[in-house]
Amino acid sequence: MRKLFILFLVAALVLGAQFAFAGKGGNTIKIGAIENLTGSQASLDAPSLNGVKLALKEANDAGGVLGKKIELVVRDGKSDPATLAVAADDLVRKGVVAITGLSDTTMVLAAAPAAQKAGIPFVTSGATAPTLPDEVGDYLFMEPFGDNVQAAAAAEYAYQQGARTVWILYDKAMDYTLLLQKYFAERFKQMGGKIISSDTYQTGDTDFRAQLTRLKALSPQPDILFISSGPDDIGTIIKQVRELGINAPIVGGDGYDTPLLVEVAGSDAADNVYFTTHISFDSPKAKAFSAKYKKMFGHEPENAFAALGYDAFNLIVDAIKRAGSDDPKAIRDAIAATKGFEGVTGTINYPRGKRVPQKSVTIIQVKKGKFLFLNEVMPKEIPTP
Repeated sequence: MRKLFILFLVAALVLGAQFAFAGKGGNTIKIGAIENLTGSQASLDAPSLNGVKLALKEANDAGGVLGKKIELVVRDGKSDPATLAVAADDLVRKGVVAITGLSDTTMVLAAAPAAQKAGIPFVTSGATAPTLPDEVGDYLFMEPFGDNVQAAAAAEYAYQQGARTVWILYDKAMDYTLLLQKYFAERFKQMGGKIISSDTYQTGDTDFRAQLTRLKALSPQPDILFISSGPDDIGTIIKQVRELGINAPIVGGDGYDTPLLVEVAGSDAADNVYFTTHISFDSPKAKAFSAKYKKMFGHEPENAFAALGYDAFNLIVDAIKRAGSDDPKAIRDAIAATKGFEGVTGTINYPRGKRVPQKSVTIIQVKKGKFLFLNEVMPKEIPTP
């Protein structure tokens, strides 16, 4: 009886192991995608997932990787940290060999620890806090540049255009908005600029008139407004800024790179708005991506996050090829060794011991409801994370 019990237990353990590691030993290689397809982050993450799906199709049409087709396992984080933590744990249990997705630092901090604990590489396609990889661990990589880079680019551009004073508004409840305004202020002051006042709001707020009334009472008025906001708020804020008769240029980061900015604010109110992001779709490489995206989904890419999702997935596939293995540790080591990976959003190199790539920043102007390319820059000075 004892012998039969032991044999049963061994068989159960073997079956369990086979289930847990199905992504590494079956007929497919499983890669997870965790995105916020609903909630406040959906306007960034839904395009990101489309980019992933386009990259998946291209990879499988070309024969897959290591002689196997790639199976995509998708989970919706619903823009909720608790849901994200559960979704990430579920992806690990499904046997994925790597995970990609998410466009916000707070969301990654909720999801990535499960992958780190399991030893599964996680490439965030859009979160930009440069401190993020060190906060989570050595299995987390950023595909985009850090907020210190884009904030410095925005500060240098504003100063070069003659801005010497700025009023700052930021969401105090988001890691992204806190860090972005911090780095902007640091670089702007370093060049000789002055922050004449700053104010805050909280995620979920819909009325910003108290803060804007305090702004309007300032004398003299600031040369520019730096508003550090997530995608769900920026259209409403801009609309209320203009309704109060404040016409100063508004500057911000890649949280502005959403159709919601113009849809909510209106095309007239959105004029004289400038932001940093990851790509302009005017470049030849981006135009080729746009054409493929439109063929698959019936419309142009909504924003840069579509291209970021595409690049992040392809980075993982490239690492699997270079590793010659679908073992998560081998994939992680191959990602860390990445040099000269040519993505739609730029060339990715990870300096030794670093998991944040250095990439150039695109400056966009909003004019008549359109996002127009102004410049592609690398800041002269970048604040320390």
